[in-house]
Amino acid sequence: MQETKVTRSMFLIRALERILSDKELKKSQNAQLRKACKTALDEIQDDLQKQGGHDEQANSPHTIIEADKYFLAFEMACKSKSAGVVGIALDCLQKMIAYGILVGNAPDSTLPGKRLIDRVIDTICNCFMGVQTDENVQLQIIKVLLTAVTSNNCEIHDGTILQAVRTCYNIYLASRSVVNQTTAKATLSQMLNVIFARMEAQANIDSELYEKIEQENESITEDSMVNHNGMDEGNMDRTNENSTDNLSTQNQDEAPESDRHQSKMIAETSLNQESGKGDENSSSPEQSIEKNKENNEFAPEKGETESENEQEQKQVNGISDSESSDTETMIRDIIEDMVSQVVINTSENQVERKESMTSDTSASSRYQQLEQQLYNSQSFSHVLQKDAFLVFRSLCKLSMKPLSEGPPDPKSHEHRSKILSLQLLLAILESSGPVFRSNEMFINAIKQYLCVALSKNGVSNIPEVFELSLAIFLKLLENFKTYLKMQIQVFFKEIFLNILETNSSSFDHKWMVLQTLGKICEDAQIVVDIYVNYDCDINAANIFEELVNILSKISHQNLPESNLSSHQENTMQSKSLECLVSILTCMVDWSKDLYVNPHSMSNLGKEHNPDGAISNLSLSAGHSSSNVNGSSQSIHSDSSSEHASLEIKKLNADNPETIEGIKQQKSILERGIQLFNLKPKKGVTFLQDQGMIGTTASDIAEFLSSEERLDPGQVGDFIGENEALNKEVMYEYVDNLNFSGMDFVPSLRMFLEGFRLPGEAQKIDRLMEKFASRFCDCNPKDTVFASADTAYVLAYSIIMLTTDLHSAQVKRKISVEDYIRMNKGINDSKDLPREYLEDIYEQIKHQEITLKSTRSQNVKGIRVLSAAQKKQEMDNIADTAKALMEAVSHVQSSFINTTHQDHVRPMFQLSWRSMLVAFSMGLQDSDESGIDQLCLEGMRCAIRIACIFQLPLERDTYVQALSRFSLLQANAGIREMKAKNIETIKTLINVAYTDGNYLQESWHEILQCISQLELLQLIGSKVRDQNATMKAVRSASVADANPILTKTFGLEHKKLASIQESMGETSSQSVVVAVDRIFTGSTRLDGDAIVDFVRWLSKVSLDELTNQLHPRMFCLQKIVEISYYNMGRIRIQWSRIWAILGDYFNEVGCSDEESIAFFAVDSLRQLSMKFLEKGELPGFSFQKDFLRPFEHIMKHHNSPNIQDMVVRCIAQMVSSQALNIKSGWKNIFGVFTLAASHHDENIVELAFHATSTIITDIFNLYFLSIIYCFQDAIGALREFSCCAFPDTSMEAIRLIRQCADYVAQRPDLFERHSGEDTSKPDMPNRDNIWVRGWFPILFELSIIISRCKLDVRTRGLTVMFEIMKTHGDSFHTDWWNDLFQIIFRIFDQMKVPELQLEKSDWFATTCNHALFAVCDVFTQYYETLSPTLLHDVYGQLLWCVEKENEQLARSGVNCLENLVLSNGTKFTKETWKVTCDTIQTVFKMVSADKLMTWKPGNDDIAELQTLQLRCILTAEMIECIDRILFYPTTTKKDDEYNVTVAQTPSMAIAQELRHKDAMFSQLNENHLFTMVRCLLVAHDFAKRFNGDNEQRTILWKAGFKGKSKPNLIRQECTSLSCTLRILFRMKDQLETAERVDALLYSVCLNALSYFSSLTTETHRDAWTPVLLLLITRTLRLEEKPFLTLTKKLHTPLCDLLLFELKPEVRLLLRRYFLQCNAVSTTSNS
Repeated sequence: MQETKVTRSMFLIRALERILSDKELKKSQNAQLRKACKTALDEIQDDLQKQGGHDEQANSPHTIIEADKYFLAFEMACKSKSAGVVGIALDCLQKMIAYGILVGNAPDSTLPGKRLIDRVIDTICNCFMGVQTDENVQLQIIKVLLTAVTSNNCEIHDGTILQAVRTCYNIYLASRSVVNQTTAKATLSQMLNVIFARMEAQANIDSELYEKIEQENESITEDSMVNHNGMDEGNMDRTNENSTDNLSTQNQDEAPESDRHQSKMIAETSLNQESGKGDENSSSPEQSIEKNKENNEFAPEKGETESENEQEQKQVNGISDSESSDTETMIRDIIEDMVSQVVINTSENQVERKESMTSDTSASSRYQQLEQQLYNSQSFSHVLQKDAFLVFRSLCKLSMKPLSEGPPDPKSHEHRSKILSLQLLLAILESSGPVFRSNEMFINAIKQYLCVALSKNGVSNIPEVFELSLAIFLKLLENFKTYLKMQIQVFFKEIFLNILETNSSSFDHKWMVLQTLGKICEDAQIVVDIYVNYDCDINAANIFEELVNILSKISHQNLPESNLSSHQENTMQSKSLECLVSILTCMVDWSKDLYVNPHSMSNLGKEHNPDGAISNLSLSAGHSSSNVNGSSQSIHSDSSSEHASLEIKKLNADNPETIEGIKQQKSILERGIQLFNLKPKKGVTFLQDQGMIGTTASDIAEFLSSEERLDPGQVGDFIGENEALNKEVMYEYVDNLNFSGMDFVPSLRMFLEGFRLPGEAQKIDRLMEKFASRFCDCNPKDTVFASADTAYVLAYSIIMLTTDLHSAQVKRKISVEDYIRMNKGINDSKDLPREYLEDIYEQIKHQEITLKSTRSQNVKGIRVLSAAQKKQEMDNIADTAKALMEAVSHVQSSFINTTHQDHVRPMFQLSWRSMLVAFSMGLQDSDESGIDQLCLEGMRCAIRIACIFQLPLERDTYVQALSRFSLLQANAGIREMKAKNIETIKTLINVAYTDGNYLQESWHEILQCISQLELLQLIGSKVRDQNATMKAVRSASVADANPILTKTFGLEHKKLASIQESMGETSSQSVVVAVDRIFTGSTRLDGDAIVDFVRWLSKVSLDELTNQLHPRMFCLQKIVEISYYNMGRIRIQWSRIWAILGDYFNEVGCSDEESIAFFAVDSLRQLSMKFLEKGELPGFSFQKDFLRPFEHIMKHHNSPNIQDMVVRCIAQMVSSQALNIKSGWKNIFGVFTLAASHHDENIVELAFHATSTIITDIFNLYFLSIIYCFQDAIGALREFSCCAFPDTSMEAIRLIRQCADYVAQRPDLFERHSGEDTSKPDMPNRDNIWVRGWFPILFELSIIISRCKLDVRTRGLTVMFEIMKTHGDSFHTDWWNDLFQIIFRIFDQMKVPELQLEKSDWFATTCNHALFAVCDVFTQYYETLSPTLLHDVYGQLLWCVEKENEQLARSGVNCLENLVLSNGTKFTKETWKVTCDTIQTVFKMVSADKLMTWKPGNDDIAELQTLQLRCILTAEMIECIDRILFYPTTTKKDDEYNVTVAQTPSMAIAQELRHKDAMFSQLNENHLFTMVRCLLVAHDFAKRFNGDNEQRTILWKAGFKGKSKPNLIRQECTSLSCTLRILFRMKDQLETAERVDALLYSVCLNALSYFSSLTTETHRDAWTPVLLLLITRTLRLEEKPFLTLTKKLHTPLCDLLLFELKPEVRLLLRRYFLQCNAVSTTSNS
């Protein structure tokens, strides 16, 4: 302990001895100093002797060793006039402070209320006496002050610290030594850093301490709630005290050793403030305000006297020691408001905390003191904060000091002071911490002082001042934008934009503004915040939009009258482009999470946050978050819940949809204002329709008065109109003004500042009249005006006075006397007071009545101004900015810290046009590589943004712009390429590579350029030879789809060579590789992007291939390449891709150029082989898609070579990939089907050979895979059967027969696989074999029968019915129904009119064959078919009978006969009824009744042929009935037997001949009567026709039935014979024969009677068989029936003897009479 004190004493002793040893102390004027030093030395020695080594305080680092006595010597030394003595004293003081010997916390005995350290600093500062101060002394002053301010051993605050800073400041300004200036400046910077760093550190310490105490208090509260029954208050008090003490100790232990003393002193000061025992630092808010007043601008206390040197120094330095009362009042008001707000907040917090805490009083005293400190109504949370505030405010005021008039002097103190203050302010802002950035006191200081200072310095003509101002603003924008919304708007709109637009600003101004904007535009957070907070705020200016527009204008606008050199203009253009590019880069960076780079694997598995969650999106995001979340200061920080609610509120405010809605409203409002400024009524109506303003007059008036963007002239015209609405609006407008207590001229100024008076006198009259009325209403106690008329006239006169005094056109100005005379007698025939009028005159003379400054419109643009005009305009800008800045200093406006990425979309939509103009003009007009690179980078970024946010118009426009500047457009022609064109090409390629996922329609433009690039590369490499050139020239008349070729080859040889050389760069390795990367990189495009890419690549390829002059296959090759590259994509993507490529190959494969088509087919083959190698699972159909183009090409291409190529490709696939082919079989058979109809035998044979291989070999191996396409295979065989080569046709039919065997052998496969048809999900499995197997075979055979030649169709018909007969037993009933529909199609072919050729041949062969085969099949499967198909078969037979072909009709009749004879025994009653009805129908169909009425006409021959055919068919039907009923040969034999009986009288008449297969017995009575009726109808018609000799003659003459007259004798006889046979047979078999007897008697009687009437021998001879039949059947009757019949027929039979009869008849009649005699005899007996 003793050693420490001795050491310090020795240090003081040596310092005093050094002073005493100085030779200057020997002088008499230093006697007192010498005495003081000796006295100090003696006292030190005495003190050391008296005090022992046991002094506990001696080892304290804070011990004050009788500082009062010792400091006196040093104080006197500092006041010495000897520079050496002063230097020694200052050096000693510096070391004493540095080593902690001199702390100065003790009160100063000479100045009550002060501490010793204050006196020490004052003494040190007084050592500087201006310019004449020794340079070494200046340096020592700087050192000791720096030590005092930065030392942790002593504290200086308030005025003392300001005095120290001021002294260093003055040394910098006054010193002539560059070293001292530099040192002073560095010292100031270090002082300020320490001051503000201590404030931040103290806030951190308090915050940590507060948090720990809060946590401990919460834990104690919880423990007390649990254990309150077992713990007394004393224990709890001790616990809290111990915990608090431990916490404080721990906090100090954790602090650095150098800071512990300071922390302790800070804590003690805080305790003193709470207990009321502190010094002036614990003063009340009012005292604090006074203290602030004392220290403004580094000022000393007011009561302190100043020396003459100090006064002279301050006059030289330009540093004021006091401030105006207005400023003091402002500060007082601000602080009082802050204090009151803090009081309210702290009171509320205290109430909440008191409610939450228990009544326990055991909290530690330290916690209570900190709590009291937290909630006390102090203006500053700590004295360190106050120090920082005072210093900051003083520097702000120093920066506001005006400079002297005249040209700026860089060496003047004012000039240097302003620069230094701005530099120090910039340093403070750069190193500012959370407290400074968020404390309300500092924020208000920035608003009221710093921003106002910047508004003035922001247009300074001193470049360094201007640059510093911009740098400070930049820092404010980065760190304080949340609090300075209105100030930022003023700075941007009134300074930045004005300087860039006006011609008054210099190049330096513009350049530095652009540099600052460049830095601003590099920060994405700031850029987006500007847009959201200003452009999307209805009440704010469109800063972002205007900024972009101005930058765009600067980037391409030549300023011939701006006095800028060409280099300066280029520099500005480059910088403005750089700013625009930075803005776009920020947009890209802000939305980067929405972008997916197709070539970056880092995006895989990355989740995108569409809601724009808070993240690090910009360089300043960290700053913004710290500002939003509050500062780290403990005293005024919000609670965590308040932070959370604030954050939620701000997140809700940052809603892109809401903000965009506000932006739309703002756009509507701006549109309405624009309309209003053109036509007021139209504008008002528009805004009312949009709901922006109300419909009442008061709403309109409010809008006119509040909206400052309205044209004042239009406002005046609108409210001056005489219409009712306008007048009402005007009344409301004026009534909203309050003139109470105002003089007349100020009231008139207020009235006229919102609009410009209209030019029409009536409008002015209405306005002045209303103004006068309103003024009088507001001032009813005014005694000057007798009435409102006086005010009205006076207002008019003031308007006239203003025009007279301030109009340049009026040469002779009105005098005051003239003005008084002009207003004589206006006050109710009296005069206004002369003094009143003179005062009005003077007011108007000195200040014109003008519009409000915000209503005036700035004249921007290029104007020729003098230097004075330029200066005046810049001053006006500064004054306006300052006024606006002061006006908004108290305005509170919310600022949104944006986080959402969706804001970029409306930002880009707002600015893309201006940027496009800038970039396009830059590329077009400039050849500088720097500008070109900027423009291209900007376009690239713009395309990226348009891609990310799916903006097709913007994206396509920018891509088209790049395409245009690349000179690769098809209609651009060939021009010499420059470096910028090559770079544009590279940029376009880069866009395609990096943004391929988003390009969509823009791929078209890019791929067109790539196609053109390939052509240019060919030209550049001199691939085109002279022959090609000449060919192009000769073909110039041909319309060229690609003008680039014509324009190229039409050039002269030398020009073409020059262009080729310039295009060499397009063939560089980098360009070629970049282009290839686009295609190789297509594998990483997403599903939608690859589809777009393929679609437009196909389109461009088609354009290449359809070029009539020179088609190219570049894109075709690339399509094949990318198909190989993307072979690994999933099927669903390939399906979409191939939907495009399929159509593409369809068109390309059908190209007229065989080389192109050949390449396309070969490429298609290769791709197909690759796809086939991958195989296909059942149920998929992708193979069908990629093989379908082969079918299309085969069908539509006319070249045999290409078709042969297609067939060979398919055949190769079959031979090599049969195992992998699944759904592709359908297309394969489709190609073979098309090939089968070809006229080239080689193609047909090649295709048939492959098909035969499939049927014979592959079917056995992979039938399960082909079963889905079995129908297509049969279809192919059908076409081969119908080909022009018979051998192939016959072999194809054989293969069809073989396929039928496959179906029969493997029915289970067909039953299990329903194929691809899902239209019948409930179809039974048993039907599958029919639908997929039998039906296609039989149907295709029916087509073969219908289409082919006779031998082929006959073979097909045979095979078809062989299959039916062979396998029909497995057919189901419904299958037979379908099958017979197929069969009937054979006959239906002739129903089609265009197929009526070769009808006879068709009927004679195919139909006959088919008809009989049908009957055979029907007979074979009668039991199965008859229930459902009998009607159809009969119907088909009727159709055949109905045909006009005799052979077919006869065949139909014969088939009917055969069908009945074959199956009659199986017929049911219903079947026989149908059969009989059918026969009856046939009779009706073949009836020739028209013969009786026929007359010659136009269609004689055809009708006669038809009637003749009907007669033949009637005869056939008669014979058909006869053969059905009695069997075919029975009738003939019976007639022969009748002749034999007649010729042999001795021969006994035997029983009737009956065949066992005859159907007579199967028919019932009704059926037989039906037959009889039909026969009798035919018989009666024949008799009538034979008897009409006249009609027969007509027909004979017309050529009916040969050379003789036509007759129907045969029909007459056969029908009667058949009838008689039926009736006689019925008489024998039926038990009840009355009906038969009656009919038989009638028929016989009529027959005999008719015979008797016959006149010709021939006719009678024809009746001989009938008579023989009649007599023979009569003779066979039993006795009783015989007698009955002879009674009725005896006489007619006797009459026969009257005629010349045949011998047979006569002999038979003889037997009849003999039998009659015998029977008569027997009956008589």
